[in-house]
Amino acid sequence: MTLVESTRPPYRDPSLPIDERVDDLLARMTDEEKAAQLGSAWMFELADDGAFSPEKARPLLRDGLGQVTRVSGASNLGTAEATAFANAVQRHLVEETRLGIPAIVHEEICSGLMARESTIFPQAIGLASTWEPELAEELAASVRRRMRAIGAHQGLSPVLDVSRDPRWGRTEETFGEDAHLVSRMGIAFVRGLQGDDLREGVIATAKHFVGYGASEAGMNWAPARLGQRELREVYLHPFEAAVREAGLLSVMNAYNEIDGVPCTADRELLTTTLRDDWGFDGCVVSDYFAIRQLADYHHLVPDGAAAAAAALDAGLDVELPGTDCYGTPLLDALRTGLVSQSAFDAAVRRVLCSKFRLGLFDRPYADGTVSDTEDRALARRIATKSIVLLRNDGLLPLKKEQTVALIGPNADEARNLLGDYTYTAHIESLAEMRESGRNVFAMPRGDDVDVPTITYPTILDELSERLDVRYARGCDVNTDDRSGFDEAVEPAAASDVAVLVLGDKAGLTDDCTTGESRDRASLDLPGVQEELAAAVLATGTPTLLVLVAGRPCG
Repeated sequence: MTLVESTRPPYRDPSLPIDERVDDLLARMTDEEKAAQLGSAWMFELADDGAFSPEKARPLLRDGLGQVTRVSGASNLGTAEATAFANAVQRHLVEETRLGIPAIVHEEICSGLMARESTIFPQAIGLASTWEPELAEELAASVRRRMRAIGAHQGLSPVLDVSRDPRWGRTEETFGEDAHLVSRMGIAFVRGLQGDDLREGVIATAKHFVGYGASEAGMNWAPARLGQRELREVYLHPFEAAVREAGLLSVMNAYNEIDGVPCTADRELLTTTLRDDWGFDGCVVSDYFAIRQLADYHHLVPDGAAAAAAALDAGLDVELPGTDCYGTPLLDALRTGLVSQSAFDAAVRRVLCSKFRLGLFDRPYADGTVSDTEDRALARRIATKSIVLLRNDGLLPLKKEQTVALIGPNADEARNLLGDYTYTAHIESLAEMRESGRNVFAMPRGDDVDVPTITYPTILDELSERLDVRYARGCDVNTDDRSGFDEAVEPAAASDVAVLVLGDKAGLTDDCTTGESRDRASLDLPGVQEELAAAVLATGTPTLLVLVAGRPCG
């Protein structure tokens, strides 16, 4: 035995069982270091001009850090730069902090890894439309390989909300309305993401626990009016299946309340059901800002310390996306007795266990080696199988000798082919909030992000290569401008076939019609699209309707 080996603390010894390593490390930690493991930081809090900044990071990382939020998904970093950033954060934690505990980097993965240079896969509702869980497992496995290559370790998916009110804007992120299908897709996704050996895998995070897709009137954050039988047989069922059958290692709470109790502070839900009844032994992470909402939105508690106490006592381990209530307020709650030391230590233990399971103490760095070739082929295969043909009156397949009038606001808009949890959509939302002053993510003004230019083909591009196409936009997605109607009706009347490409724009910005916080009061097509469709149909030209939509409409 060398001198280095003999003086190495037990938690640094990879030959020891994880429980022994956790016990040893936990016994060495101060309360400040423990609290740091329950918190998080946005990548831009640690960055200067897109690169890791030791000066900015030092005060935030002094006692360590639980999670880093979206190195790729909240920046303009490409694959190589994101890998370098993640490695720099880990090197700082390993070499510059007292105990050298690495951080978990989490990313959004609803449509594949939400990153500048990553393959975009169909939204979950499209994946579910294939009725092939095997494709969900393949998709998740491809995401796993890319995430580990760039130094990311936890994905905020799958969405296991059962969605039965399509007015809810996040319907597109779900596997739909059938609890059994949601369960089968979720199990497959978790298995693909976590893999056979978590040291090579990525922690899956099932969300939103629970009833989020059953919100009153389809309104985001609204209460879910659910009886116990429906709650357990429908809405809890996919989560239970993922825990029992796929070994799910993380759950994210829902924003809503059930029977007057916010899920964030529901001990019956997060501890009794999840841990005691189902045997879940992973970490519960907060949906973004959900702990603070106990005071500011639900008005359940008066302040951050009480919010921290309520969430931790319920069984919520990690605060995302940044450290707020689980910082000084949590330590204050611990000192005043609002939080017990045993509950505090139990949450820290679960976080440390996740990090040891991931192998971060033994291999904290990534090599950045990725390839998109197989990912793109898989995305195309899933997209092809996800298309739903509701009815064919003999128009399909279109024939080369036909003249085609291509009409509609989504016919020549590559951006509108994307779901709300894609890289471009989220960067747009960050940029809009910065410009409007609604900077809820507290991004520093010096770290602006650019909205990337969409360069892939539109429906017009693809059809023009194959057919004689006459194009007219006709109208916008969601305005009352009818000035383009005449321009659209003319080619429709003069063509053999009209193809109407209508629907939504998904995202989180104010001009979007579907996506998170973009709920609808009706399922009518937005804007004046239905009037445009009526005008085209009135020409008598045989018409094919194509919907680019996050929910049933029209």
